[in-house]
Amino acid sequence: MQGTGVVFPLGEPGPRQTTTSNGQPIKLLTNVENLRLLSKAEKAGLLSAAEKFGLSLSTVERLGLLSKAEELGVLSAATDPATPGALLTLSLVLLALGPACVYFVPEDYPWEVILQVVVALVSVIGGSTAFAASNLVSTLQKSK
Repeated sequence: MQGTGVVFPLGEPGPRQTTTSNGQPIKLLTNVENLRLLSKAEKAGLLSAAEKFGLSLSTVERLGLLSKAEELGVLSAATDPATPGALLTLSLVLLALGPACVYFVPEDYPWEVILQVVVALVSVIGGSTAFAASNLVSTLQKSK
């Protein structure tokens, strides 16, 4: 049995209907609570580290970060069933880009070596981040 939900995809003007594989709409906040993510973040010291950098809940509210994220479609993308696959594809492309750049770009001039280093760093950091985000979003979308 298939269920439907509303998704606000990135780059599109409005919502579209989407079908989930298990027939249930994705309940993101319920899954965050079931996984005890905030408790785990607290135990890992992430919340106090965020406060040291000036990012507290009052700062998030004052800056309107959640409404800005919703305007950009970030929060709605977390409930889109296609998001984990897209992030995984992005991570694989980025992780392949670094070695490809090092292989294909010659090392005749210093700026070419610098280009290789920069592309390799960006691809490793971006690919790793996209891979982690894919796993996180996939885990959040699983309902219990």
